[in-house]
Amino acid sequence: MSNEVGSRKNSQNGGAAPAESGEITLKAKMSLLNGVTVIVGSIIGSGIFVSPTGVLMHTGSVNLSLIVWVVSGLFSMVGAYCYAELGTMITKSGADYAYIMETFGPFMAFVRLWIECMIVRPCSQAIVALTFSVYVLKPFFPSCTPPEEATTMLAICCILVLTFVNCWDVKWATKVQDIFTFAKLLALFVIIATGGYQLFLGKTEHFNFEGSNTQVTSIALSFYSGLFAYNGWNYLNFIIEELKDPVKNLPRAIAISCTLVTVVYVLTNVAFYTTLSPNEVLGSEAVAVTYAERLFGMFAWTIPVFVALSTFGAVNGILLTSSRLFYAGAMEGQMPEILTMIQIQRLTPTPAVLIMALLSLFYLFSSDIFALINYVGFATWVG
Repeated sequence: MSNEVGSRKNSQNGGAAPAESGEITLKAKMSLLNGVTVIVGSIIGSGIFVSPTGVLMHTGSVNLSLIVWVVSGLFSMVGAYCYAELGTMITKSGADYAYIMETFGPFMAFVRLWIECMIVRPCSQAIVALTFSVYVLKPFFPSCTPPEEATTMLAICCILVLTFVNCWDVKWATKVQDIFTFAKLLALFVIIATGGYQLFLGKTEHFNFEGSNTQVTSIALSFYSGLFAYNGWNYLNFIIEELKDPVKNLPRAIAISCTLVTVVYVLTNVAFYTTLSPNEVLGSEAVAVTYAERLFGMFAWTIPVFVALSTFGAVNGILLTSSRLFYAGAMEGQMPEILTMIQIQRLTPTPAVLIMALLSLFYLFSSDIFALINYVGFATWVG
């Protein structure tokens, strides 16, 4: 059973509660630490585990690829700090959609909304779901690429399970997000620690500029892969109405999160190249799995497990926040009215969750992860 809410409010992270008037109201209950967790958990998904291959493919050398990772992080920080200022001036949930609506009016907001809802969000979710599938199946196909049909079917199952969770209870969805964020951070810290030990042993033979490709088109494509890994720095802005003291905590959360993620990403790439040659990275669809096989011996299975948990949580995060964007757009009258409906007993925007899931399943018709990354990267940074 569902009910149409008559004002533009959402129910992210269980922050919605029935008011005396019967409407749904938001409660500001997220602390600075919660804000940092939302951003870090949203950014760190499949990108760091799949994008190293895409970046190296177009840069040609390890050192140039590391430069791309650093510059991508700095570029993302610039955008994030702009959003911090916008978020403190326009304290409405919806992030870029809300800001464009306020500054440029309904038409430009409509264009941005539909680019995000029809291309960027569902395509990103499809990419992360496919990466989840690759890492789950890789231990069963250690010497070859997992079958395309199996990868696609497992990605479909991942999206459908999380769709049920997000439709059933917001608290379930937020618990999933918390648990799997810890898993992804643990996986990266293990990789960084072992990479640091390799550096201590003097494993630096792969760090050079040999084979660098400096063509403008190649560098641009490398940034598509790099910037894709940093997607998510604006996700806290989508739920800013639920952040305590947003004028103070939003800029702090963004600064802490973006700095932390940039450092972690660069160190993770350094760790990969202490052990894997450029050819090994290019020949692997699951770089972290190949890295673990070289260093962890009988415990190599742990990294695919952690990476799969990481990407599973990232799919949940995209579905959780993106469905609220569909809902916000519908409340402004710029998307079908049915997306304003919520389940009155469980307070979940069920129609918005379902349409987000269906669009993501459509993008799974293409199982080429790197083609999808280029597609969503172009739409994100140009649109």
